Amino acid sequence: MLFTRLHKLATITQRFETFLSNIQLTDAQIQDAVRKHTGVRRVLHNRFYNTAFQKSISDIEELQVISETIRAYKSFNVLLDENVPYRTSLLVGSYGKNTEIAPPSDIDILFEMPGDMYEHYNSRSYNGQSKLLQDIRNVLLAAYPRTEIVGDGQVVTVPFVTYRVEVLPAFRLQSRAYYYPDTHLGGSWRITHPRAEKENLVASNNLTKGNTIRLIKMMKAWKAFCNVPIKSTGIELLAIGFFANWMYKDKTALYFDWMVRDFLEYMLRFVNGNLSILGVTESIALGDAWKSKVEVALARSKQACAYETDKKDSEAELEWKKIFGDRYYF
Repeated sequence: MLFTRLHKLATITQRFETFLSNIQLTDAQIQDAVRKHTGVRRVLHNRFYNTAFQKSISDIEELQVISETIRAYKSFNVLLDENVPYRTSLLVGSYGKNTEIAPPSDIDILFEMPGDMYEHYNSRSYNGQSKLLQDIRNVLLAAYPRTEIVGDGQVVTVPFVTYRVEVLPAFRLQSRAYYYPDTHLGGSWRITHPRAEKENLVASNNLTKGNTIRLIKMMKAWKAFCNVPIKSTGIELLAIGFFANWMYKDKTALYFDWMVRDFLEYMLRFVNGNLSILGVTESIALGDAWKSKVEVALARSKQACAYETDKKDSEAELEWKKIFGDRYYF
């Protein structure tokens, strides 16, 4: 079996590396993303804080942020977002974790509200959470008057043409977690801990030499192409759990066919299961709506791996395309 692996080194490695390249954001898309989220973060910081932070980001600093983001993105590292001048906000979600794939979609921002404003919203007789979202919306609407900005549920959405920026206003707790607003059913506060989530992902990604991020991106391409009804957060948490015990976790792209096959098999253990989110009491209920899609993909991945062993490159590529679409090619 090892001889077969080595014999197929070029084909397997090149195909999966090409696939990963095809689903990555381009340098231009990353540059656009940095400018979009930096602009929104600047507007909010300047409205709610009167500190020594710079009121505008210089051209040199912007280029540095763009360069560091591109470097982290291409090396499949988690975006730590440490050098943006506005420490009053965090990049969260897929873009902030570097698990997003092309085409561009959302950029999620957690904006840390001044702590002394919490009672202003919490003490309102009805739905202070809705008032908070509307205040954030009005600030952004003044800066982007031609954009149809909406505040509803938990976030304020700024729908730029190329990216949709979603802002989650939140109040930091002593535990480093955050209260964030939920406007439904009269309003309430919920808890999120994005730093713990990111640290959990960083630890796994370091252990696997970037393969955690690579696997998540590939499975998101499968999710999109095959219309798989599972949350992206579920894929991320499952990938972290999978790599805790997978023996080839830090290997090169030569093992990515086995990695996808074994991960799909691992997923089936969690049908109707729940996944815990670090730092909060909530969990994700996975349900079973995605079960049949996984079973089909697993069967195809097993067939593709068998074709790889038999040196049937064209047949293997066709099976992988049934899983990942036309962005998978050699």
